[in-house]
Amino acid sequence: MEAIIYNRKGEASGKLKLAAEVFGLRWNSDLVHQVMTSMASNARENVAHTKGRGDVSGGGKKPWRQKGTGRARHGSTRSPIWVGGGVTHGPTKERNFDKKINKKMLTKALFTVLSRKVKDNEVMFIDELAFAGPKSGEAKRSIDALAQVKGFDKLNYKTGKRAFVALPLKDDNALKSFRNLKSVKVEEIRNISPTDLLTYKYVLIVKPEESVKILSARQK
Repeated sequence: MEAIIYNRKGEASGKLKLAAEVFGLRWNSDLVHQVMTSMASNARENVAHTKGRGDVSGGGKKPWRQKGTGRARHGSTRSPIWVGGGVTHGPTKERNFDKKINKKMLTKALFTVLSRKVKDNEVMFIDELAFAGPKSGEAKRSIDALAQVKGFDKLNYKTGKRAFVALPLKDDNALKSFRNLKSVKVEEIRNISPTDLLTYKYVLIVKPEESVKILSARQK
């Protein structure tokens, strides 16, 4: 498998041989679904919380004596059937939504989605994308130039999640340059996840020789 490497002007500048074990896997919907639902569950914030009858204040005194009043017997005004009482079987923040994801499963799901995106022509390899300083205008011009490449015409759309820019190493200038472009996300390739790949339509891999080595190392 070979892929074209582009410069920031959208011009072909070389070729890259892609490893089949990273970019040539068959689609596995069951694996991807299992990993994605587990990741979504792990990211879930447990904020819903209700108080039971033992958590609400008051209710220490019996409302009235047990017999002789003609009314139903009650032991506490904090009972769930009273106004201001506790909640029966309500949600609590002690509930744990975490799900374990096997490392090999996560890696294979990542490579599976990456392989599908390569097949669908949604992955672009860029030789470099460096900035002398935080330059939002320069970053926008780079995206506009790359959008001229065949198959990437929707890259510079202002709405939606358009591009995930994967860098081999942290680059604050690149991060700050793309920060004002709401449709673009910049991250180190070692932190890339299946969620990122499925959230953003295109993946731009910068300095592909270095980046692909980092990706391949995740198999170990």
